Amino acid sequence: MPSFDIVSEFDRHELTNAVDQANRELETRYDFRGVEASFELSEKSVDLEAEQDFQLEQMFMMLTTTMSKRKVDLRTLGEPSDTKSGKLVKRSYPLKEGIDQKAAKDMVKKIKESKIKVQASIQGDQVRVTGKKRDDLQEVMQLLRGDESIELALQFNNFRD
Repeated sequence: MPSFDIVSEFDRHELTNAVDQANRELETRYDFRGVEASFELSEKSVDLEAEQDFQLEQMFMMLTTTMSKRKVDLRTLGEPSDTKSGKLVKRSYPLKEGIDQKAAKDMVKKIKESKIKVQASIQGDQVRVTGKKRDDLQEVMQLLRGDESIELALQFNNFRD
């Protein structure tokens, strides 16, 4: 019986390359000459640090550009949180990986409401979809790709025929 897994993950190596590329671009930008600003990738987040809020906005645009060039989905970045210490403002974007229970339940509900003849089950931080026909599984993939309400970067792995 054909099946596949729906997961939410990202390529950490490509994200590291995107952050390094954004740091190199920061060094060459004229409007950031003499400004204390940097990008930093930690285990759980991407941190932007600058002297002013408007500089953080420009840095975020540079980061999203380099991420899209490296084909890292922008939905891997969570909601930012700002902290101010001394003369620097730090904005931290948490990295989203894995499908939480609420999002998994919403996906299963959407699949069931679509009346496609497949079964969807939650398995930890992924969702397994099983059906009799390969075409039904591909229809589910298209349904989830086109859904704007899902705020996760979804990948479809482990396709078995």
